[in-house]
Amino acid sequence: MTPTPLPDVFLPYQQRLWAAVDAHPVVVVEKSRRTGYTWALGAIAAARAALARAAGGSDVLYMGYEKEMTREFIGYVADWAKAFQLAAGAVEEFVFADPDRPEAAIGAFRIRFASGFEVVALPSVARALRGKQGLVILDEAAFMDDLAEVLKAALALLIWGGKVVVVSTHNGDSSPFNALVQDIRAGRLPYHLERLTFDEALAEGLYRRICFTTGQPWSPEAEAEWRAAILSRYAGNADEELFCIPSASSGSFLPAPLIEARMVAEIPVLRWECRPDFVHWPDHLREAEARAWCERELLPQLQRLDPATPHCFGEDFGRSGDLTVIWPLAIGRDLVRRTPFVAELRNVPFSQQEQVLFYLADRLPRLRAGKLDARGNGQFLAERAMQRYGAARIEQVMLTEAWYREHMPALKAAFEDATIEVPRDREILSDLRALRLVRGVARLPEQRTQAAAGQRHGDAAIAAALAYAASRAEPEEYGYQAAPARGLGLGARGAGAPPTARDEEREDALREGGFGAGRGGLRGRVFA
Repeated sequence: MTPTPLPDVFLPYQQRLWAAVDAHPVVVVEKSRRTGYTWALGAIAAARAALARAAGGSDVLYMGYEKEMTREFIGYVADWAKAFQLAAGAVEEFVFADPDRPEAAIGAFRIRFASGFEVVALPSVARALRGKQGLVILDEAAFMDDLAEVLKAALALLIWGGKVVVVSTHNGDSSPFNALVQDIRAGRLPYHLERLTFDEALAEGLYRRICFTTGQPWSPEAEAEWRAAILSRYAGNADEELFCIPSASSGSFLPAPLIEARMVAEIPVLRWECRPDFVHWPDHLREAEARAWCERELLPQLQRLDPATPHCFGEDFGRSGDLTVIWPLAIGRDLVRRTPFVAELRNVPFSQQEQVLFYLADRLPRLRAGKLDARGNGQFLAERAMQRYGAARIEQVMLTEAWYREHMPALKAAFEDATIEVPRDREILSDLRALRLVRGVARLPEQRTQAAAGQRHGDAAIAAALAYAASRAEPEEYGYQAAPARGLGLGARGAGAPPTARDEEREDALREGGFGAGRGGLRGRVFA
């Protein structure tokens, strides 16, 4: 009988957690239930507390929202201390004396290590961290009574080199934990974010590990049956408990008062709607009509743009039903993204959409980046833009749930922080208000709206999100710096005179500076 091979001690996502804790001062993890993060954190705690100070050792301060969690965690630490053969004392239970509420003394747990450091499991109250230093672990943080105060106290430990790990399943989309996650995604907080759903844990070996631990045989069929049973038990709570989707509250992702506060009346919305038979016109007539519209509507707005200001754009594609919306942004010195104008195209043929887009983008000063909707027929225009302006600046975006999850929090943060200006326009407002939380992610619902000008499907909201994402992109930029040609600076000797010793020294210096001669004979260097 072939023995069952032993698995790695830690599953890949547990390994990533350990690496993240080593690399970052603050790590936040949104996770599914029962994925073994607390067990892995016990190993991290034991290893850190066992190290000498010079090797990076420190106290570890664990907080859970109930006493049984602290008891379980300290048990994991004790098990890992034995497994790692670390010199550690027995688990001690002591009374945490609350200086503010002496009548409410709470039991806590401790393990002391030979290094002089200790792992302490404390109640989840901010004052428990007074006078402490080290690695703070906040487990199931979304369920703590006052996470904001606890986190504020924990972050103070960073001043003297501490670290903070916040791990939790979700507890509603209005919870402080979800606000923390969204602020990280929006770029407001420079913390490291990890995310693990139930299915991702299964893909990385969770059920195999359960089978190994319990002595059951593993098979794909058994795993699928077990997964279905787990989902049926969680029923309507599975999204939040297993798939990192906080339960949604009602209302728009962007409330109307917030949108209107960022609207500027002077920003025009330029609309072009083609008659149904326009697509049958000869090429030269369609091109002339599009050029005339561009020169009449776009050119005056483009001529007003500051040539020294970087610009970007986003584009949401539509043809027969929805609109195509092209949304430029100017990135000010104050980092406010200002919309100079918005172009909306309805029932415009593909070739004329390309003509309008190129006319606009060709004239955007210091074009930094563009992101275009590449779903369906939009892939054609997105690809053509990439070919014209280069893959370093143009991204062909497939709008998936993952894309919305990553980029929509930043758009909302821009409205909340007053770092974006948009047109004061009824249809733009309607489109932005159409964004809803779907499975915990801001996106457009399936239904369309009927505006005065025709059918809409939140097209301007998607263009705005793409434009804002483009404004945050960091495309690579290349330049070329020429070196003086051979023979220049030879004075009266002439360009054809043989080089002197001084000329040879000058050539050596240029080569050392990176100004070599290429295979085509060009002399200079390319820099990024």
